[in-house]
Amino acid sequence: MNKKTKFIHGGVSLDLYTGAVSTPIYQVSTYKQDGVGNFKYEYSRTGNPTRESLEKLIADIENGTHGFAFGSGMAAITAIVHLFSAGDHIIATDDVYGGTFRVLTKVFNRFEIEVTFVDTGDTNAVQDAIQPNTKAVYVESPTNPLLKITDIRALSRIVQKNQLRLIVDNTFSTPYWQNPLDLGADIVLHSATKYIGGHSDVVAGLIAVKDKTLAEDIHFVQNSTGGVLGPQDSWLLIRGIKTLALRMEEIEKNANAIAQFLQKHQAVEKVYYPGLESHPGHDVHTNQAEGFGGMISFVVADQEKALSLLQNVNYFTLAESLGAVESLISIPSLMTHASIPRERRLALGIADGLIRISVGIEDQRDLITDLSNALEV
Repeated sequence: MNKKTKFIHGGVSLDLYTGAVSTPIYQVSTYKQDGVGNFKYEYSRTGNPTRESLEKLIADIENGTHGFAFGSGMAAITAIVHLFSAGDHIIATDDVYGGTFRVLTKVFNRFEIEVTFVDTGDTNAVQDAIQPNTKAVYVESPTNPLLKITDIRALSRIVQKNQLRLIVDNTFSTPYWQNPLDLGADIVLHSATKYIGGHSDVVAGLIAVKDKTLAEDIHFVQNSTGGVLGPQDSWLLIRGIKTLALRMEEIEKNANAIAQFLQKHQAVEKVYYPGLESHPGHDVHTNQAEGFGGMISFVVADQEKALSLLQNVNYFTLAESLGAVESLISIPSLMTHASIPRERRLALGIADGLIRISVGIEDQRDLITDLSNALEV
């Protein structure tokens, strides 16, 4: 199947019991057994038909063999880190989502899991960071919020040579634009709250893998720790995936037009968007992905100017999160990345005047006019 068809007919597209064209919500905790140990489903923490339909679907659209659904993106990340043991070392992208940075440095450090943050776009830096106890490299590409690009193929060669795991957070690109498993990643994950859900009405996390043994290990953690996604939220994600391709195409058209506008505006000091030829890593991203997505970050003079802009937009909603049909706007230094110390934020390039926008599917003319008016205040 081609991608658009796969999003509709991948996974379990029909209910096997009734023939329903929409997977039913199996709101159930336990199941009748036909004898001790003779069952298809035992308990919904271990397996649920609605969640299973979603898990098969994410595996299909990421070109994997096994999928897993969790109660949030952070729950998915937590499950992945639970694959490692005390004394293990992980290399992670330096410009990583603030919540990921927080859980790695404030929670898993208590279990003696070490983390080194490097620019994973620099393969030499990754190679130099490898230690005898290194077990994995964790990557965002594009990153949050500076949209830095990592050459996933090049990194996979280093990872394989050193017998490590390559983990890629594919939230920004989505399975429609980029498939990290095809590029050599071992694990791909999503905050499905974002583009996959797409309507600001569900919180969820998804994982897909190709390796059977790795899938068994993840399922063991999922079942043991219990951070599973409920059937109603699983159903919402299945529904969201059906329109993912159409939404991402419209979002990218809008994002490209807005990035071009911002790049020419005198009040904007810098624009971060992989679709711009001037963006660092543009060529790498073009070679490993089919599109550039809907996330844009840009810098204005200072935090005061940024706050003024946020107060004067009408169609961009000031809110955490991203990837919805409506356009959202935020200041990373005060919101999504507030958990990162200011000195580190500034060193990474997350300026106090950095604004991040998640472009929606509104008419691009309205969005550009909205930003133009707010920038002039």
